[in-house]
Parts: sequence; structure tokens; C-alpha cells
Amino acid sequence: MFNHILVPIDGSLLAEAALPAAAYWAEKLKARVTLMHVIEKNAPDAVHGQAHLKHPQDAERYLKDLAKRAFAKRTPIDCHVHTNETDDVAGCIVEHAEELAHDLVIMCSHGRGAALHLFMGSIAQSVIARGSQPVLITHPDQEGKPPAFYCRHILVPMDDDPEHAEALPISKGLARVAGATLHLAAVIEQFASLSGDKAVARRLLPGTTSRLLELARQDAEHYFEELERGLRAEGFQASAHVFRGDPASVIVEAAAAASIDLIVLGTHGKTGMDAFWSGSVTNRIVSLSRIPLLLVPVGKG
Repeated sequence: MFNHILVPIDGSLLAEAALPAAAYWAEKLKARVTLMHVIEKNAPDAVHGQAHLKHPQDAERYLKDLAKRAFAKRTPIDCHVHTNETDDVAGCIVEHAEELAHDLVIMCSHGRGAALHLFMGSIAQSVIARGSQPVLITHPDQEGKPPAFYCRHILVPMDDDPEHAEALPISKGLARVAGATLHLAAVIEQFASLSGDKAVARRLLPGTTSRLLELARQDAEHYFEELERGLRAEGFQASAHVFRGDPASVIVEAAAAASIDLIVLGTHGKTGMDAFWSGSVTNRIVSLSRIPLLLVPVGKG
């Protein structure tokens, strides 16, 4: 499980939305925390309406204050200011995490709208694309403040990519230490909503495509029944569901309806235009959902 959590903070109240989740998991996992601030090259005077931390001494004082007010006294905390100015914040975070063997990054994503978020990507998404550590992404509440964080229900979306199943062992570990219920979900697309190469197959072979979708549903239900039985045998509270529809939209709606506290996704880390053209479900969920997401990089070994 996770032993050393890295929390990049840009100095804004929005970025502090990562702190409740970091404090929660540090407590549950008995993990060490490093609060990190990167001095940006040619930084603006303000970030998200607040004074930008451009001087190392100011950043050091700020991080030490956060350590005192956001974490339990027994939590071991380091404060690190990256003083060499850089215009590649995400790259700096990834390098620091790998150099000092951080095994979990927790940060806030505060993109300005779904369209920009999808095309340009956020620093958080860039970190998951370029690094090898899982990244837990949180969001500010509707007032732009840090929301409370609990972990009573974990949703694990799964599909026919076996690499995405790599998210399940991490989900089980977190559920065990938090006493959370595990909810598995698969989404089989509807015939009418198929896109890309699948839409071509729909037009050319409608009957075959319909039968394949039905077989996929049956296979998913059988597989999930076995997974649910296995999880319950291991002592977990668990449920498993197979839905039909657009995968990203259905996952977001199901998570909201079930009061999910954390979504755990295996991802190949596509961002920006690459994610747009590939139709990355993970990227769309990040854009659509306000529920914290733990993105687990897969296929990088």
C-alpha cells in the first residue's frame, strides 16, 4: 500500500482541496506526507484570485502553516520548495515523486470547464500521463473550498481491457484500511450510441454488432458475479453491476446516485488531443465528475 504521499500545492485555496484527502489517507495508511510547491518561471502575480507564491521563503512559511492546520500532529510531514524556476510544473512533480520514491500523488484539479479540460488537460492529468505513480485527483466544493473527505464507498469501473483490472488490488487495499464497500461497474455500450470504428461496424454489420453487444453483456454479468462472490469470500462488502449506455456518462451518474466517495480507474494516461481522438473514458470522467478519482497508471511496465 502507500507509504509516502506527495501533495503539490500552488498556494491557492482551490489547490488546498487536496488536503482533506491527503490527511485522511495519511492517517489511515500511517503514511508520510511531503507538501511541495514549485516556483514557476514568469509566474503571474495572482493565481485563482490570490497572491501567487513566487518567493521560496513565502512558500516555505505557507507549507509549514498548512502542515500544522491540515494534518494530525502525529502525521510525519516534510515541506519542500522547488526553488529552481520552471515552466514545466507537471514534469517537476513527476521527477520529484520518482526521485524520492513517493508512491501516491494527491492534488486538486481545477480546470475551467469541460471543453478546455478535455483539450488542454490539467497539471494533474499531465502528471498521471507522464509518471508511474497513482494520482488521486480531488475538486473544490461549489464555493471553491476544500471539501470534507471520507471513504465509505469505492467504485471500480472495469471493461474488457485486462490492464484496467490492475486497479482492483489497490481498491481492495484501500477498502480494507478504510472499512469501505467496493462497488464494481461495467458499462456495455448501446447499439445506437456506438462511435468511431464501432459505428462503422454497426452500419456494415448491424445484426452481428447487436449480438456481440448482447454477448458482451452476458459475459460481463457472469464475470462480475464471480468477482463479487470472491470479494465477499475475502470479507469485503461488495456489489457488482452491469449497465448499458455511454461509459463515461453512466459511470458518473451511477457514482452520484450511489453516494460514491472515491472512483478508482486504471488508465493508460492519455491527455489532451490524444485523449480526445481516442475517446478516452478516463479523461471524460475526470472532466465530468466532481467525485475524487484515483487514477492508477497501467500498461507502463
